[in-house]
Amino acid sequence: MTRRAGSRGRDEGEVLRVFQTRKETRAFYDRISRFYDLLAERSERPLRSAGMEKLAPSPGERILEIGCGTGHCLAALAAAVAPRGRVIGIDLSTKMLKTSRAYLVRKGRTRGVSLVCADAAQLPIPDGFMDAVLMSFTLELFDTPDIPRLLGECRRILRPGGRIVVVGMSKEGKAGLRRAFEWTHRHFPKVLDCRPIFVRRALEAAGFHIESATTRMMWVPVEIVRATPR
Repeated sequence: MTRRAGSRGRDEGEVLRVFQTRKETRAFYDRISRFYDLLAERSERPLRSAGMEKLAPSPGERILEIGCGTGHCLAALAAAVAPRGRVIGIDLSTKMLKTSRAYLVRKGRTRGVSLVCADAAQLPIPDGFMDAVLMSFTLELFDTPDIPRLLGECRRILRPGGRIVVVGMSKEGKAGLRRAFEWTHRHFPKVLDCRPIFVRRALEAAGFHIESATTRMMWVPVEIVRATPR
């Protein structure tokens, strides 16, 4: 009994690794791009909206969304920074970007928006160029050693006084279905390619100052964190 309890304690504090390569991740999101919203939009939308509220985009700002997916946040950001602001959406999947572009066209929000296919671990953006960075349900897709590298890139491109908001599945708070989620990720990584992480801790370790952090429940806890570079 003591041994099993100790093992559970270690598991509670352990962030699982990501088992898919970046090439496999790209292929996975290419495959599901057409029906991603059917799978996730209803559950993710309220949490993305909470992240947008924390970000508080303003007219004229330059904002980057990493993992822009099907374009919902991009359209809202474009509306918020108009008419002179700029929004950049980055995604690893070309087909997700195609879906984003179609959504922006439908919403009439293409002005001032650029879409870039790139790996966010090496952002093709100059130092200090962005006012803000948004990530929702993206940081947990990166393998554990890659998370500091990605957040370091975010620090590099943010101007002094800039900010980042991360919405991510979390190991903080009540477990809920988290253990089942992690078990599925561990045993069927091609079905469930992400896993809960410690969002606030990752930002602090990467040199950010936490301004605001809340945890809400989806089927797993979700951290919504706003931070600025120290």
